[in-house]
Amino acid sequence: MDKIKRNERIGAMSRILTASPNHIFTLSHFCGMFDAAKSTISEDIELLRQVYRQFGLGEIETVTGAAGGVKFLPKMTHKGALDYLYGLCGQLSDPGRVLPGNFLYIQDILSQPDTLEVLGAIMATPYYAASPDFVLTVETKGIPFALMVARALGVPLVIARRDHKAFEGSVVTINYISGAGGEMKTMSLAKRAVKSGQKALIVDDFTKDGGTVRGMVELMQEFDVTCVGVGVMVERRKEGAPRIYEDIRSLFVVSDAIDAHQGAIVHPAAWLLET
Repeated sequence: MDKIKRNERIGAMSRILTASPNHIFTLSHFCGMFDAAKSTISEDIELLRQVYRQFGLGEIETVTGAAGGVKFLPKMTHKGALDYLYGLCGQLSDPGRVLPGNFLYIQDILSQPDTLEVLGAIMATPYYAASPDFVLTVETKGIPFALMVARALGVPLVIARRDHKAFEGSVVTINYISGAGGEMKTMSLAKRAVKSGQKALIVDDFTKDGGTVRGMVELMQEFDVTCVGVGVMVERRKEGAPRIYEDIRSLFVVSDAIDAHQGAIVHPAAWLLET
């Protein structure tokens, strides 16, 4: 086998790391792959770290300890994240998105893998330190967004069902209140889907009063699972109106006053404006 050049090693490592976000690769793994010394691999990783930092492509982190190594986190710079979100705010504010009944059309955003990959990375960024074991969402529209958040965190996606499916085995089912009208709904999750003592990040595509996300929080309590946070792509808020569940971190906030002629008022959530 011909000796592998440095640019070839760096190119291969870049692909391997970015294909598995938040997954630790040991230096020995790369040493065996490229038949190179640890000192050589360490130098390659440092060069890769500097390039990613310079161009705002994410972070290459070194993890110390017996199970240590190196991993990639798809974090954007604060400015890069805000610029991206403001660009989408312009799209979401288009009057053509206002549907009968003053609903906001976001299905096309939920169907764009490249857009959702970026939004998932932004949503995942505050939760790396919390180390959730999985991302929980409820079927069906929120699944694509939640999947991208799970990918950025390097954890599985768990889906709560509206109805019990026979192929899932025995389930835990709860009733919860959703919407200002106090509508009663049900939510189910297979008993073998999660384990007691785990940590969950709850993710959904849209919320207005937080009823559904509170239902997911209560569902996790039934499994003795800790909720480390709630992330929502779009939140529709009426100024001063209380939420059923308060601890929600959203990407976009839509004013409750939507005009079919002027469109919706959409802006990034307050936590994203903090430096």
